[in-house]
Amino acid sequence: MTERSFFPGFKAGVVAGLAVAGLMLASLQGVAQVTGSSQTTTDAAGQQHESVTMTAPMGKKKKDKIIKEDKIVQSKDTKKQLRKDKKIEPLAGQDSKLPDKQLYDKAQAAVKKGHYDVARLDLQTLLNTYPDSQYQMRAKLAIADSWYKEGGTAALTQAESEYADFRVFFPNAPEAAEAQMRIGDIYFRQMDKPDRDYTKATHAEEEYRRMLTDYPDSVLVPQAKQRLREVQEMLASRESEIGSFYSTRSNWPATIARYQTVVDTYPQYSHMDDVLIGLGDAYEAEARYVRTLKLPEAGKARLEKTYDDQAIAAYRKVVLEHSAAPHVEDARDRLAAMNLPIPTPTPEQVAASVALENSRAQYRLVDRASLLFFHKPDVVTAARSGEPPLTDAKPTLAPEVTNKIIADFTAALNPNAAPAAATAAKPAADADGTAAAPAADAAAPVAAAPLQLQEVPSADAAESTGSAVMTNVPAATSTGGGATNSMGVEIVSHPAGAAAVEDSGGLKPVGPPNSTPLPAIEKAAGAPDQVNDIQPGTQPAAEAAAANGKKGKPGFDKADESSSKHKKKKGLDKLNPF
Repeated sequence: MTERSFFPGFKAGVVAGLAVAGLMLASLQGVAQVTGSSQTTTDAAGQQHESVTMTAPMGKKKKDKIIKEDKIVQSKDTKKQLRKDKKIEPLAGQDSKLPDKQLYDKAQAAVKKGHYDVARLDLQTLLNTYPDSQYQMRAKLAIADSWYKEGGTAALTQAESEYADFRVFFPNAPEAAEAQMRIGDIYFRQMDKPDRDYTKATHAEEEYRRMLTDYPDSVLVPQAKQRLREVQEMLASRESEIGSFYSTRSNWPATIARYQTVVDTYPQYSHMDDVLIGLGDAYEAEARYVRTLKLPEAGKARLEKTYDDQAIAAYRKVVLEHSAAPHVEDARDRLAAMNLPIPTPTPEQVAASVALENSRAQYRLVDRASLLFFHKPDVVTAARSGEPPLTDAKPTLAPEVTNKIIADFTAALNPNAAPAAATAAKPAADADGTAAAPAADAAAPVAAAPLQLQEVPSADAAESTGSAVMTNVPAATSTGGGATNSMGVEIVSHPAGAAAVEDSGGLKPVGPPNSTPLPAIEKAAGAPDQVNDIQPGTQPAAEAAAANGKKGKPGFDKADESSSKHKKKKGLDKLNPF
C-alpha cells in the first residue's frame, strides 16, 4: 500500500520546510521584548484609575561602517577637469553670498541647462547694476560664450561681435587670447567642403594667424596652430582639386598655376607628393606637345629641354623631400623612364619626411561616418607637427604661366634676341630696394640756367618775311666739361604758297584716307497739301446740322425698329408698318 504525500517529491518537501522555518525565524526576531509597569491613581471623586506603561528595550544603534570600496575616489581625468575648470573659472565658489556673484552663478547654471536667453538677461543685469564688480570682465565674456554655444548663423555673428568688443575693452587681459581664438573657431565651424564657398576658410586662416601673432605667449597657441594647419589643409585641397580638373581638360597652363600655388603656399599638405607629380606631368605634357610641332630642330630641342628640366625638378623634389610619402615610387618610376639617375635623400630629409607623415592621423570609423553625414571638410590627415606658414606666398596665375610659355618659345627659336632684350632693359632697383646707380661713364646733369625767352613776332610778320623764328634757351655751362642741358621752342612759319610738311614721326594721320569734302545736305522736300475728298454740300442729311443750331436726335428706320426704344421688331410686329 502506497502512502500519499502532499508534496510531489522529497526535494519539494525539504524546500517547503526550509521556507517555513525561515519565516518563523524572521517573525521571532521581529518580536520585541516588552516590559510593563502599572500605576494606580485616585482622582477627586475618589475613583481609582490604573495606568499601564509598556516599554520595549531599544537595541544599541550600530554605526554604519563605511566600506572602503564604497568611497568615491576621483580619477586622474576628473582631477584634471577640475583643475581646468578652476583655471577657467578662478572666481568659482568664492564670495558666494555677494549679489553679483549670485547673478553670475545663476547665469552659468542657466547656460549649462541651455537657457541662453535667461543667462544673458542675468549677465546684462549684473553689468548694469554693478559697474564696479569684479565679475565685469567675466560677465562680458560669458555673454559672448552664450551666443557661441547657442549656435546658428545669427548667434555666431553676434558672438563674433561680442568677442571683438571684449578684445577692445580688455586688450591686456589673459582672456583676450581666448576671445580671439573663439573668433577663429566661429569661422572654423562654418567651413564648407573644398568644392564649395571658401570665404569662411580664408577668414578662419586670418583670425588664427592674428591669434599667433598677437598672443604668442598664450596657452592656446598649440591649439591655434593645429586649427591653422587644418584650415590650410582644406584650402590646399581646394587648389589641388581645381588643378586636377584642369588636367583632365588638358588645360596645362591652368594646371601648372594651381599646382605651383599649392607647392609654394601650403608645404604641409597631406597630398603634396600627388601635387608635385601632377606638376611634373603637366610640364611633360607641354614637352610632348612641342615634339609634335614642325619647328627647327635646334629650337625644338631647347624648348623640350626647358620643360623636361622643370618636370625633373618636380619629380626630384618628391624623392628627396617626401621620401616617406605613399606615392614616392611613382616619381622614381618617372625618373627611371626618362633614363635619369634617381637621387638619394639625406638622413635629415628622411627623418623630416618620416616625422611629418607619422604626425598625420589615420581614418577611423567615426571619422568616416561624420564625413558621410555632416557637411564639413576632410581634415583628418592634416599635419600635427611643424610650423604652419603665417604669410601667403604670391599665387601663380594662369596668364603668367601662358606668358612664360610664350617667352620660352620665343627664346628657344630666337636665342640671339634674348641677350639684346636683356641689354636694352635697365634695372629698376638694386637687391636692397634702392634705386640703381647710373653708368660710370655717364655724367650727372647739373641744374639748368634760368629760362630766357625772346620775343615771338606776330604771325603777320613771320608770314611776310617767310623766315623761321627760333626761340630757345641758352645752353648752361657744365663744370663737368661737355655736358649741357637746354630746352627751346621753335616756331616755324612756311612761306606763302609753300606746302606745309608735317613731321608726324612715321604715324599715319587719323581720319579717312579720302579727305574730299562731302556735298551739302539737300533740304528736305515739303509735305504735300492735304486734299479733302468730301465735297461741300454732299454731307448726308442725317448728319446735317439743324437750322436752329440744336442737335437733334438721330433718325431711325421705322420699318425695322420700334418707336419707343428703337429696338428691332420681332415676330408679327414686322408686318405692322406703324
